Amino acid sequence: MTSRYYRLSDDVALAGRWELGKLGDERGEEVWPALLMRGVPAHVDGRIKVPVKIPGQPLDFSHAAFGIPVVHVRAASVFMELASNDVQFFPVDIEGQTEKYLVLNTTRVVNCIDDQASEEVRYWKPEDGRPEKTGQYRAVYGMRIDRAKAGDARVFRTWGWTVALIVSEEIKKALEHIGATGAKFKEV
Repeated sequence: MTSRYYRLSDDVALAGRWELGKLGDERGEEVWPALLMRGVPAHVDGRIKVPVKIPGQPLDFSHAAFGIPVVHVRAASVFMELASNDVQFFPVDIEGQTEKYLVLNTTRVVNCIDDQASEEVRYWKPEDGRPEKTGQYRAVYGMRIDRAKAGDARVFRTWGWTVALIVSEEIKKALEHIGATGAKFKEV
């Protein structure tokens, strides 16, 4: 069992970095972001395209619009080596870029948010007028996870709050070892 877990996000504070836009398909239609944030295998026809919204330094790990992870093949190799059963990749053409990049889809969800240890959790209530969401997380601040419930997972989305992309200490260290740019880690 892994001793530590981290929320992996895009380090938006890096000076001179690029910013990616919305994912699109070969026909120019937007790729539905939720498709790639549910923590389940997805299907996308053809190659994905993404514009560079703000030009700058390309990164090994960054988010396209709506928090969709885009990784350089160097970073993708870490995920494939350490968590191949829990990830899926889609080729992506980035405007003006000759290097190979992939969209990272995490295909595992783990029910492990520790409500008591987290700073604050909020749930959808009947009076919120969204009956389909009642009882689900509405917000999670200062997330902490129950490591015992995470088990042997190395990369996953958290049940009920799939906006969080969580990686094990092994993946964090491997990304740091290759000098992956753009990755920001916060222990959960």
